[in-house]
Amino acid sequence: MAVQGISHVAVGVSDMDRALQFYRDIIGLRVTKDHEEKAFGGGDPDAYHRRAVYLRQNDGPDAFFIVLDQQLQPEPHGKPPRIMQLGTHHFSFWVDNLVEIFEHAVEDGFRVIIGPTEADTDLYGEDAGQTILTAIVKDQDGNPVQLDQRL
Repeated sequence: MAVQGISHVAVGVSDMDRALQFYRDIIGLRVTKDHEEKAFGGGDPDAYHRRAVYLRQNDGPDAFFIVLDQQLQPEPHGKPPRIMQLGTHHFSFWVDNLVEIFEHAVEDGFRVIIGPTEADTDLYGEDAGQTILTAIVKDQDGNPVQLDQRL
């Protein structure tokens, strides 16, 4: 059996309202579910309590989605990943208005890692000769989020 595509990316956040400002209002994902969850997988309801917000770009049974996860019980907080560290260190969205999204993020105080930069498609594992505009910003918790636009 072959992989059919990405199911979802889960992002732990410290402030859901600030996270929604970035992922919903700036990136443009649509909230499809916002609720509290307890006892994931039938476990102890006191050991697992979170607010989970599910966001999608489009619909369908195989559509990719993001889950923002804010823990609602006391728990130690980790540090956000750094770009190019070992393990999962960033994810990227294809967009059709990168400069507008980037400028909105900067205006709202989100930090820049890399401003809009043109890159050849060979850096995306494709044949060389086409151009992709790319930028990387940090979300509200410092997670690197890349934006890519085919030119």
